[in-house]
Amino acid sequence: MTPLTALVALTPILTVMVFLVILRMPAVKAMPISLAITAIVSVLGWQLPIQQAAAAAIEGVIVSFSILWIIFGAILLLNTLRQSGAMNTIRAGFINITPDRRVQVILISWLFGAFIEGAAGFGTPAAICAPLLVALGFPPLAAVVLSLIANSTPVSFGAVGTPYLIGVTQGLQEGGAVAINVAAYLGENPLSQFVQSVAVQAITIDVLVGSLIPLILVVILTRFFGANRSWKEGLEMWKFALFAGFSFTLPALLVASAFGPEFPSLLGSLIGLAIVIPAVRRGFLQPKAVWDFPAQVAAPEIQVSLSLRRAWLPYLLVAFLLVITRLDFLPFKSWLNSVTIGWQNILGSAINASLAPLYLPGSIFLVVVLATVFLHHMRREQVLNALRQSSSTLGKSTLALGTALPMVRIFINSGVNSAGLGSMPLELATQAANITGQAYPLMAPFIGGLGSFLAGSATFSNMMFSLFQFSVALQIAALPRVVVALQGIGANAGNMICVLNVVAASTVVGFSGQEGRIIHLTLLPMIYYALASGALGWLLLALLAA
Repeated sequence: MTPLTALVALTPILTVMVFLVILRMPAVKAMPISLAITAIVSVLGWQLPIQQAAAAAIEGVIVSFSILWIIFGAILLLNTLRQSGAMNTIRAGFINITPDRRVQVILISWLFGAFIEGAAGFGTPAAICAPLLVALGFPPLAAVVLSLIANSTPVSFGAVGTPYLIGVTQGLQEGGAVAINVAAYLGENPLSQFVQSVAVQAITIDVLVGSLIPLILVVILTRFFGANRSWKEGLEMWKFALFAGFSFTLPALLVASAFGPEFPSLLGSLIGLAIVIPAVRRGFLQPKAVWDFPAQVAAPEIQVSLSLRRAWLPYLLVAFLLVITRLDFLPFKSWLNSVTIGWQNILGSAINASLAPLYLPGSIFLVVVLATVFLHHMRREQVLNALRQSSSTLGKSTLALGTALPMVRIFINSGVNSAGLGSMPLELATQAANITGQAYPLMAPFIGGLGSFLAGSATFSNMMFSLFQFSVALQIAALPRVVVALQGIGANAGNMICVLNVVAASTVVGFSGQEGRIIHLTLLPMIYYALASGALGWLLLALLAA
């Protein structure tokens, strides 16, 4: 691989870095430009046939429809609950549990944020939890920073497992089929089984690494936003913080092992809330002194029109419907998967793409939205407002996502060329393996973090780099399951500093223009998360090789 071909292979990464990060273009401009440059360079520099590049781009567009359908359903449900008053009731419920700000941030950003991540994903938790914290009296900067840091571990299983079920699954495919080196490694075992093993491996590592996130939250809260600027006041909460951390990660591990990547964040957070809230009410493992901010700003009075049970009912209905439609021994899964839309041998190539629209979580969300309209006795005007707000939000994501995914698919499907080269991720993997050798697992999470940082999506990162990570694992004779899991964990870490998430969260609390200050405070937790995961993965691989 010459320096020129290496530069060509890095084009998707470099263009996104330049336009999105350095030049700070909005994603709706940066991603279409990056797609155009990647397509041109792949044809001219990688000698990819135009037909192959076009087919890969079309495949990316079809895949993007599945993600956009999930996003639309999740956002529509959220806006429906806002219009019905359910979100106000949920917010008031958290206020009444405890006055201690350290406990509030764990309950809201860590556990409730994990639930929102499991149901919606795509940066939604920070955009919901940050204004919720501000409404409780948190400074806007603190609200954004803490919400971004907390939105890390649950991201693996966000939007009902999309980062794995779509991101890793699509990332390990070329031309609509399992990549050649992946297929050779798997043998007769299905790709879905491998993806589930990766998900379980990721949450296993996160039990040790991610469970410390609540403690990091309270330490940052007291050190940077308290009157005394004290580390000690945060560390006083260490017993409860670890209790809350494990209350999510351990149930998430059990759920991932039993059911796969779809439910760990969704059900793990509900179990965590069911464990932690009663403990909070009893003062379990909490310091006697209540911690608060130095200058109190009276939070606006919250108008509650629904009972807490009715407010939570739609989300509980989502969890129930998703579970019963994912269990193999029930007929619903096969019924929903019987309707498919796709294109085989796109433009005469070997690339295939298909989706099952009824099985996608977006369809479940829409069913629950219709149920919510009746359960909450919503007026026609409220429903129309929710539709307008959701369509507007989706419109902002459509062009960015609809061009980012075709770029990724060109990158992955570049193995069909007349230059005698493998696909771009495979060629890059060979170089990475030669340079780093057995130390590569320490770097693997940072690669995943780079993908999320650039594009604001763990799904995008996993789709872009899973084959790269898998191939490096084969090159260095490491267990691919562990290395691809480190990719997924790194994608979680990148969410903390992702430009798109930072902008979205700061905008909803009226704190725009302070993105630099926010990233300055989230950078160290991100480095901890990626470095600790990489070190643990490296140690695990060393032990398995011994």
